[in-house]
Amino acid sequence: MPLQSMTGFARREGTCGRYRWAWELRSVNGKGLDLRLRLPAGTEHLETDVRKCAGDNFSRGNMQVNLTVSASETSVEPVINQGALSAVLSLREQLRDVIDAAPLRLDTLLSIRGIVDFREPEEQEGERAARDSDILAGLRLAIADMTAMREGEGVALYRVLLEQIDRIETLTSGIEADPSRSVPVITARLASQIALVMDGGTKVDPDRLYAEVALLAAKADIREEIDRLRTHVAAARDLLKKGGPVGRKLDFLSQEFNRESNTICSKSNAAAVTAAGIELKVVIDQFREQVQNLE
Repeated sequence: MPLQSMTGFARREGTCGRYRWAWELRSVNGKGLDLRLRLPAGTEHLETDVRKCAGDNFSRGNMQVNLTVSASETSVEPVINQGALSAVLSLREQLRDVIDAAPLRLDTLLSIRGIVDFREPEEQEGERAARDSDILAGLRLAIADMTAMREGEGVALYRVLLEQIDRIETLTSGIEADPSRSVPVITARLASQIALVMDGGTKVDPDRLYAEVALLAAKADIREEIDRLRTHVAAARDLLKKGGPVGRKLDFLSQEFNRESNTICSKSNAAAVTAAGIELKVVIDQFREQVQNLE
């Protein structure tokens, strides 16, 4: 399953009968899937289908989903207000003996407010069902377009992240192979420091001295941190190869990378190791920044 970025855009539009519709989808980074829908009046019943369709295809991202629907032509039909017409005719009968009741003309009736209304014809159930089906089909196409865009960016992110993981591994190997970590160098450095103490005339209990030296040597050992970095490198490569929504897991690994690099820098007693540890932290920060874009 390919990696996906959380950044994407898609637009689809079409017509169904006298209706024109258009979908516009925008997606940016988010901790989860946050859908913000804007559906026009008369299409609110589509919300459940829209959310399901988006949820079936995406797991993360702040996504705006906008739908516009307009009628390509406006037609109206006359509707007679039977109550108002009956009232007018009844009044005419009541006033027959009071005033001269001339025959009612059609234009006279039409001039009386409320007798005839003009309104858009009611939408038939079949017409509405066909429109909704066409609109949802358009949504699926727009989601497919956005998926393709997010996957395209995912391919680019894959290459960048893989290069950064390779760099982390190279720096880890360099730290591991640094001469300052060899037994002869460590022994010589400790012997030199002990000689300085002894030459100063300070009396030191030999057993206590050796115990302190062993403790310092143990605290300065970064074997465990190096092993964990290698384990995290292998796990990160496996996740990238697996693909799919692995952004959260890679973000967790980036935090673990950072923890180990901090420990290496704090334990380092050699300039070369410290410099490599700092560069390692820079690469890890870049790695984590890119991971924030992954679904």
